[in-house]
Amino acid sequence: MPLRIIGSGFGRTGTLSLKLALEQIGFGPCHHMVEVFADEKRLQHWDRIARGEAVDWEEVFEGFQSTVDWPSCNYWRPLFERFPEARIISSVRDPESWFRSTQATIFRDGLRSSPPSIRKIVSDAVGTDVHDRAACIAAFERHNAAVRAEVPPGKLLVFEAGQGWEPLCSFLGVPVPDAPYPRVNSTEDFQKLMAHRESDSTS
Repeated sequence: MPLRIIGSGFGRTGTLSLKLALEQIGFGPCHHMVEVFADEKRLQHWDRIARGEAVDWEEVFEGFQSTVDWPSCNYWRPLFERFPEARIISSVRDPESWFRSTQATIFRDGLRSSPPSIRKIVSDAVGTDVHDRAACIAAFERHNAAVRAEVPPGKLLVFEAGQGWEPLCSFLGVPVPDAPYPRVNSTEDFQKLMAHRESDSTS
């Protein structure tokens, strides 16, 4: 199954909400970091990718129509080359807001709880010091600018979760659902989940 949607946006740009939205409008299943952590076989794919080994992208994304978030957002160029009919969704948010969100959530422990391959892939994107505000924001802006510069306009949607269904559905040529746009995995949601996991691990 070829990928139909390639998400180029970094984590903490509404990617989990976007995953659920794409699945709701017919572009699922959608690959996201949560699938990597849930399946050892998928993590093995990303171990190989992080080492620079050649992979069969169709095998990596077997069963998926779309992908968003890390680790795949780092590889939007080779993915677009492999799946030229796909469309690119660049999920974005205010850079300062994005950085604050990362510090309160996914970068809070400096990625120490992530598998080595995921740490490497994220570090390749934002630098080895995920708490360095200037470096992280510069990497964030550089990444998004490259996507805007390189993807043909008709193939690219620059999207903020707050825009809701209309721009996403218009871009993909599907009807707007009669339901609210998904709103999940806020900073508060993430912190509650992590607190629950930490409590479970010590009980």
